[in-house]
Amino acid sequence: METTRRDALALMGGVAALAAAGPAAAAPARNLGSKAKTLFWVASVTPCDKNLKFDPGAFKDVLAWFKHNGADGVVVLGSTGEYPSFNTEERMQIMEVAGKNKDGMNIICSTGTSDLPDTIALSKHAADHGAEGVLVIPPFYYKQPPLAGLLRYYSMLFDALPQSLAVNLYHFPSMSAVPVTTALLNALKHYPNLAGIKDSEDNMPEYVDFVKDFPELNMRTGTDLKLEYALQKGMGAILAEGNIFTRQIADVFAAYRAGKDIHAPYQKFEAQMNLMRKLGGEIDSYGPMKYALAQEMGAPQFYPRPPNLDVTEAQKAAIRKGLAQIKDMG
Repeated sequence: METTRRDALALMGGVAALAAAGPAAAAPARNLGSKAKTLFWVASVTPCDKNLKFDPGAFKDVLAWFKHNGADGVVVLGSTGEYPSFNTEERMQIMEVAGKNKDGMNIICSTGTSDLPDTIALSKHAADHGAEGVLVIPPFYYKQPPLAGLLRYYSMLFDALPQSLAVNLYHFPSMSAVPVTTALLNALKHYPNLAGIKDSEDNMPEYVDFVKDFPELNMRTGTDLKLEYALQKGMGAILAEGNIFTRQIADVFAAYRAGKDIHAPYQKFEAQMNLMRKLGGEIDSYGPMKYALAQEMGAPQFYPRPPNLDVTEAQKAAIRKGLAQIKDMG
């Protein structure tokens, strides 16, 4: 997104105001929301029963499954968690279940909405119920908002939240149509609880620039294609693929922490995921992904909310075949 003259003047005015205030005190330590940056967060699904009601018991079991299979953390109610399909009261209930059943995992709750009051309320609620951080997508109804408008939105959010809560910006313009830009991040860097981003695009050159420009933040990849590069640069990952391939991705991180070659476990993960995709299970879609996870867990089926579609019988057969082949592969 280009910075307009109006945006530039607004940002320059903010810098001038800081300068006029005189010498600043030592900057507080950066709050990244975790002791280490190279963590693996699962972008979790949100299990619903066949009546499309959130299932707290099933979600408790899902969290335990992720923990057992090596996840470091969970992102609650991200895009994979279908956050736009749940109202504010439901989103609060889902976060409360996550906070009570985190079992040592790091919790980031996606709290973004197109209105600032609800975003603030959901973020404060997340902080009060066990979240170490929040993930906030830009307000996405108005397309091509001016940089100064986004800066005001996020500044008002930061000013309303405790600095103990790490705030991450959500870069997913393919879905939101509103990108997180380097100009916006630079303008917000003075907030000590700006922790980083989730970059869910497959634009590798753009991600390389993000990492180069903000090495002090956790510029997490949100796609498996950037995982090796992210770890090589000391960054974490938030992955929807972690729902079905929790152990495989955890093995990549385990190799990294042991100082071993990460390419072999990464290739194994990619091979098993591509096998599932080639069989026609459509595991990147909500219904099939939820079905595959429930099959792995030996749990009753989880259902998506409209407009996302449920898994078909053909997809179920392909998923069961793929999971059986992966089990045989070891």
